[in-house]
Amino acid sequence: MAGERILVVDDNPANLRLLRLLLSGESYEVRTADGAEEAITILEDFRPRLILMDLQMPGMNGFELARRLKGDAATRDIVIVALTAYAMKGDEERAREAGCDGYVSKPIDTRTLPALVARHLSGTEPPRPT
Repeated sequence: MAGERILVVDDNPANLRLLRLLLSGESYEVRTADGAEEAITILEDFRPRLILMDLQMPGMNGFELARRLKGDAATRDIVIVALTAYAMKGDEERAREAGCDGYVSKPIDTRTLPALVARHLSGTEPPRPT
């Protein structure tokens, strides 16, 4: 899956740097956005196969951004994996209802994230419970 495009959306600069380094090291083409509004601007001319997106961001949160992207014919096929440090009961279900295809709790396990991303890109990530 080398060369696949990934967009990372997170309001934490350290998380953006970490994910860019980790995924670039796996030969993905990575862009970053520090919030939903910047992500929307980037998506005007950069079409990723996958978005790793924080759910809790100021302004438009990840739930709303996922709903907007999945509701738009131009972006609905992008795989969205939610990232959150505030894993509360029901958050995964809320993320999936908003259109997220996967869910990862922070802190991110840098040893397993590349394999998770590869599974999502290849379509082999196990089906989610309904």
